[in-house]
Formats: sequence, C-alpha cells, structure tokens
Amino acid sequence: MLLRLPTSVTEAQECLADGAVPIGGATLVWATWQRDGFPEQAMSLRNLPEATEVRPGTLGGAVVLHRVDDRVPEVLRRAAGSVGTGAVRRTATVGGNLVGSSLRCLLPAALVLDARATVLGTDGTYETDLNELLAKRHLLLALRWRTPVASGYHKEHADAGGPPPLVVATAVHADAEGRQQLRVAVRDGYDVLSETTACEEGADQVIGALERTDVGALPPQAREAVRRQVAAVLAGPAGR
Repeated sequence: MLLRLPTSVTEAQECLADGAVPIGGATLVWATWQRDGFPEQAMSLRNLPEATEVRPGTLGGAVVLHRVDDRVPEVLRRAAGSVGTGAVRRTATVGGNLVGSSLRCLLPAALVLDARATVLGTDGTYETDLNELLAKRHLLLALRWRTPVASGYHKEHADAGGPPPLVVATAVHADAEGRQQLRVAVRDGYDVLSETTACEEGADQVIGALERTDVGALPPQAREAVRRQVAAVLAGPAGR
C-alpha cells in the first residue's frame, strides 16, 4: 500500500482523483484492511495545514484527539478527552471520529456549537452542515463555529464492549442583540438528537421548554442527565 501525504489542497485533490483512500488516524480501518486486504493507495492529511489547525473557532479534521486543548470550547475539549484510552487519542483524528466512527463521540459537542464543516472533494473545498457531512461521508478538512458564552459536557461511565454511554452536551450562544439560546445534544445509544431553546427566563423554564421537545421522550435517566447539565451550564456565566 502506498501512503500519500499531501501538503496542499491541490495535492489532496489529486490523491482523491487517483483513488487514494483517506485513513484518518487508521484506528478504525486497520483491522478491516488486515482482514479484507489493503487498498493500493491511502492518504493521510496529517501534513496538510488546513487540516491540522487548532485555534479559537477552528479545529482541523486531521488533528489527533490528544491535541484538542483549551483553544477550543470546553464541550469539545472534554468530548475529545473522553474518547478511548490515551493511546487511542494520540492516533485517532477529529475527522475519523466524526465521519468514520459509528459512535461519533464528538458529534454532540459539534452540534451544540452549531459547527459547520469545510470538506474536500475532487472538485475542491466547500462548507456544509453536519447532516450532509455525515450522510455523504465527506472528507473533513475542518470544523468551524462561533465561540459560545458557555458550554458543558457529560459522559456516563460504561464498561468496555458494552453499549455506547449516554452523552449530554450543552452550549449557550448569544445573538447580535445579546439574546441567549441554549443548544442541547444527547447521544442515547447510537442515536443523537439536538434541540435549541431560548434561555432568558432561568433553568426551570428552559428545562420545561426542552421537555416539550423530543428531549421529553428520552428515558428517565437521560432526561435527568439533561436537567442536571442544563442547570449547571446556566449556573455559570450564561446565567449571570
């Protein structure tokens, strides 16, 4: 197998046009390739500047999870830090987790940040939403978002090999007039739902509004976790 390491978007496009398979951190594909056979060409974006940025408002798709630090919001940092073991986080990438993994541990955090995806195809780069990114399994160059007023993240403990643990992600955003909205995303099993509500009237009113959405149909344990996380994030700067 030939591993190609493009250093520009143009080179990466050429690799795709030649049939090179994107591998992310290879944590999810290696076992499959050992079983089914290796492709003739693979491509890593680890040398592509557009895919390796970590700065406020931007996180590259080729960034390995252990590099996700306090330059990004708390919700995204904690989500990345909760994935697997330290060894996994030193090789697994943002794009591999979001697009290549069925668990998509970073998806709730990306949803509450209202993140947009810059993706790469053979015709060039463009920006799209997370739904299209996941449905069409695009090659992710970077996530971009507006910095929230506050955010939070909760992931329940789960035994290795068991069902995916419950995840609740929250973020408060302010519009140009200073009005605040709360975004909540919940991973329950393999399903992820997200909701948005105004948060001008306090935690009890916000929780009541969420209960009238699909959040209200979650199992009791998940609904209680949502209540705790909403109360916690609104007790910080967003609630002052």
